[in-house]
Amino acid sequence: MKNQTPNNLGTEKIGKLLVRYAVPAIIAMASMSLYNIIDSVFIGHAVGAMALSGLAIAMPLMNLSAAFGAMVGIGSAASISINLGEGKKERTFNILGNQVMLNLIIGLSLTGLAFVFLDDILRLFGASGATLPHAREFMSVILFGNVITHLFWGLNEVMRASGYPRKAMAMMLTSIGLTAVLNAVFVFGLGWGVRGSASATICAQGVALGLELWHFSRKRSFLHFRRGIWKLSRPIISRILAIGAAPFLVNFCTSAVVIFVNRALMTYGGDIYSGGYGVMNRVVMLFVMVCAGLNQGMQPVVGFNFGARQYDRVVKALRMTIMCAVGVMSVACLLGELVPERIARLFVGYSDADADALVAVAARAMRMVMMLFPIVGFQVVTSSFFQYIGRPSRSIMLSMTRQALFLIPLLIVLPPVLGTDGVWMSFPVADFVASSLAAVLLFLQLRKWKIEGTSPSKG
Repeated sequence: MKNQTPNNLGTEKIGKLLVRYAVPAIIAMASMSLYNIIDSVFIGHAVGAMALSGLAIAMPLMNLSAAFGAMVGIGSAASISINLGEGKKERTFNILGNQVMLNLIIGLSLTGLAFVFLDDILRLFGASGATLPHAREFMSVILFGNVITHLFWGLNEVMRASGYPRKAMAMMLTSIGLTAVLNAVFVFGLGWGVRGSASATICAQGVALGLELWHFSRKRSFLHFRRGIWKLSRPIISRILAIGAAPFLVNFCTSAVVIFVNRALMTYGGDIYSGGYGVMNRVVMLFVMVCAGLNQGMQPVVGFNFGARQYDRVVKALRMTIMCAVGVMSVACLLGELVPERIARLFVGYSDADADALVAVAARAMRMVMMLFPIVGFQVVTSSFFQYIGRPSRSIMLSMTRQALFLIPLLIVLPPVLGTDGVWMSFPVADFVASSLAAVLLFLQLRKWKIEGTSPSKG
């Protein structure tokens, strides 16, 4: 595929740039969510509702692993974009090398630690005697391929930031397509059940990773592997981790939230409520990942123009991205309110004795959790925006406030009063407060640029 050089990020129309970078990123990020949806659908139909509950218990550990991968991948991509905007292309090669080494080191370390304490971790996350075997079987395979997953996502982020958004999309589509095919073969054809679904995911990512490694091995690629880039550099690593700290904390807090949710649901509902939450969460994450794709499309545009001090283009890109994100989450809100039962039914077979109960739980969860989703789109974009302009502390604060300062306390206070409805109501309340804070911080940032004369009054 032809290389789209990043140099036009400072001159081409913002709308065209966002389409070029965001559409492939949306497909890529939605594909990330489709991994979990495909796994859930195959497991729900082949094994049953209780296996879906086991999968929901495994989610915090999956999210925690993803947190470290996102920290390195997104931090590297944002750092590359900023350096390209500043005209420091040579430095980006070293960022690429450090990103690969960090993914290897962190991925291997997490795999070893998690394997040793796997059952204890899953019990801490709310696993019961009925769900523990399913969760253990799934995570054993996922952890075995942890390094593959980290490298795959990390290199995909760098590929997109270095001017190959379509190729990054192709890698993601290749992986998701193979996941669907291999799920059918492993789960139904070979009868491997939960283990087969996890194996399909890792095998598909391994193939896509091989294609990414081939891309970065070619000297004709804008960024490529070469001698001298593998030595770890403290300044580069510090920058990667500082910028990547925001997505890390988001995923880390997401893991903590899932633990609190599962434990509350086990206390006031039971295993079937964890399964219903798992279904709801996968539907929610599909739309959140679309917004994340919008953010990833915005990232090279904002990062480059911020580095080049073209702040009017930064503001214009932000405004367009917010409008799109609010539109996406409005669609999610309508679906969650109008047809949640039909959506939940896709995950389980009619012959399963627990299917009707799981569908009812998931539908109620969707109606309550997704009621304020339009403002969530604004909050998600604003949080990432501060990360992309090199203000990681504000991005971290916005990410932390929704999860740690608002949502987790609500999950402690409301369920004893409202039962399982208290779990579901915690989400829209936290969304409203966090979005209000994001609006205040964004207003202050834009006013500062206006006062300093770095941003025109008309974006």
